[in-house]
Amino acid sequence: MARKDSDHQKKPMSLLFRGKAIFKPLNTGRIDERVACVREWVANIFFYTKNGVTIMIDAGYNYARLREKMGWLDIDPAAIQHILITHQDTDHVGALETDSEQLFRDATVYIGEIENRYLSGETRRKVFHGLYKLPMVRMENKKVLLRDGEIIHIGDFKIECLLVPGHTWGHMVYLIDDEYLFTGDTIWFGADGGYSFIATLAEDNKLAVRSLEKLEKELRRRNKALKIITGHTGWTDDLDFAFLRRKELCKPFAEKYTDPAAPYDGYVEDDDTEESARTVQLRKVKTT
Repeated sequence: MARKDSDHQKKPMSLLFRGKAIFKPLNTGRIDERVACVREWVANIFFYTKNGVTIMIDAGYNYARLREKMGWLDIDPAAIQHILITHQDTDHVGALETDSEQLFRDATVYIGEIENRYLSGETRRKVFHGLYKLPMVRMENKKVLLRDGEIIHIGDFKIECLLVPGHTWGHMVYLIDDEYLFTGDTIWFGADGGYSFIATLAEDNKLAVRSLEKLEKELRRRNKALKIITGHTGWTDDLDFAFLRRKELCKPFAEKYTDPAAPYDGYVEDDDTEESARTVQLRKVKTT
């Protein structure tokens, strides 16, 4: 999505979701010593650092303030050489698009082989129950295509790729170093637990629910402590909370899904400041 289209999308999305308490992005800051995030309106992108090397998870909107906010975290865009993409929606790949600032022009992009079909034009991304096609995303970065269950190593990082189709046909989640699960748009955290992500934005809601069931079973089988980090609604280390309502869809225009902790309008970023980014640790979601 071009920069102008990204800016134009902000206005109707703000009007559509204002007061619905659906988007609850973390502000720019750090979850812990390894994971930092940048807020871009209603979306978060993440940075994972170990032994002096930082990789990026998702690339957000085609967003004018990305360099500025990365500076609040003392992260140099030029140092980012590897970017994991959960899915190709325009709020997750915008900084890679050809008309962006090209902050990461030299980075290698990792994306699922099924998800790549959107980028090649073989498949078009549809939302609102198939009624609307999103603009195609165009990027020129070198790509590595990933398969379900594949484990890759980037330096000292161990990254496991798990396919969770539904929101998009090739959505991947990434388990890094067996401790941090980056879920993109597969789980929506409400006040009373994790749901299947926003119904109106899925390619196939039934498939999304089945994917969450499979993911939960796999994580429970491993029986390891995890930090589960979403693209729009914060993070938790409570596995029970994360999957508590996985069989239910988040329906953004139903009052049931409102959360008092959510901002009235997630596209207003007045409380996202450099001071808070440098001084306030980002807390996990409150569980009930």
